[in-house]
Amino acid sequence: MSIFSLLFYVILVLLILSIFSSFIFTINQETAAILERMGKFHSIRYAGLNFKIPVMDNIVGKLTLKIQQLDVLVDTKTKDNVFVKVKVSVQFKVIKDKVYDAFYKLDNSHAQITSYIFDVVRAEVPKMRLDDVFERKDHIALAVKGELQGSMLNYGYSIIKALVTDLDPDEQVKQAMNRINTAEREKVAAEYKAEADRIKIVAKAKAEAESKKLQGKGTADQRREIARGILDSVEVLNNVGINSQEASALIVVTQHYDTLQSMGESGNTNLILLPNSPGSANEMLNNMITSFNISSQIGETIKKKNNSKKK
Repeated sequence: MSIFSLLFYVILVLLILSIFSSFIFTINQETAAILERMGKFHSIRYAGLNFKIPVMDNIVGKLTLKIQQLDVLVDTKTKDNVFVKVKVSVQFKVIKDKVYDAFYKLDNSHAQITSYIFDVVRAEVPKMRLDDVFERKDHIALAVKGELQGSMLNYGYSIIKALVTDLDPDEQVKQAMNRINTAEREKVAAEYKAEADRIKIVAKAKAEAESKKLQGKGTADQRREIARGILDSVEVLNNVGINSQEASALIVVTQHYDTLQSMGESGNTNLILLPNSPGSANEMLNNMITSFNISSQIGETIKKKNNSKKK
């Protein structure tokens, strides 16, 4: 076989393959192709191997059936005149049964969706204060989805989800909000600190009151035992023939010397006991006994007068 014959057969095979390839075409998964015949819509072809008539049939476009996302940044103003940038993310897809409407009725789906988002956001945000915008992001997202769902359905698009993904106020407004937040936190911290100080003061006062109470009880118990000791001492002295006044004087003198002895045991004491003589102690005791006798006589006189008035 000559080289010319071989070349002829190669060209013939390539020509047959070329003609055959013009009859078939493939479509990727989750994609729809629009086929026109002689310039007029003929059919919609989906994933897999498809056939067409060369020259007469032509693929004029393809649409993806996957979920798409469009991010739109909208500049608007709140009710309290704060400019804020609202970022809205919309997830949408072409409805498989409405590929014709999506391709022929709508020229630019992204531009159309963007226009609806601007319209809804600029209608909703000016009704709210800045704080309400942050708190009601879901309300804005639902309003966007509701508006797009009804409008884009006629064009063969389904709105899956609408989200307000970011709110960005003016920089000076953010700084002011941070200062307000800081001041509010400092106020709460000051309130907690004041409450803690109050609790400490109350606890300290209660502790001091309990301490004074126990101290007073201890002092009362001490004096009670001292009185009992003195009473026992007086009874012992009375048993040996010493009367009560002499016994009291002896006890006072004894306590006086015990105090002096206790003071002398410490070399660094600065305490001075006045009066410091036994005679002075006895004189003090006599004065006390005289005062008690006078008080008793006055009390008896008042009691007699009250009894006479009652009669």
